[in-house]
Amino acid sequence: MLDIECFSFLNRALEDDLAPLVIMASNRGMARIRGTKLQSPHGLPVDLLDRVLIVSTKPYEEQDIQQIIQIRSVEYQGNHMEIT
Repeated sequence: MLDIECFSFLNRALEDDLAPLVIMASNRGMARIRGTKLQSPHGLPVDLLDRVLIVSTKPYEEQDIQQIIQIRSVEYQGNHMEIT
């Protein structure tokens, strides 16, 4: 978990002309920002939260898993595998 000092560093880095692409994962919901007493979504400071794109995910369903396995079997083994 990042604290307020790390978020300050990230904010400065993201303002650079050659800003890096930063990818973070979180399942925290509303949480306290470390180093402060403030509550915020995912524990991110509001100024950083305004600059991020949040992509929600969901668990794979059985049909999705079967399709992934079939695609990978063709890529790695060169053959088609039937899942029953």
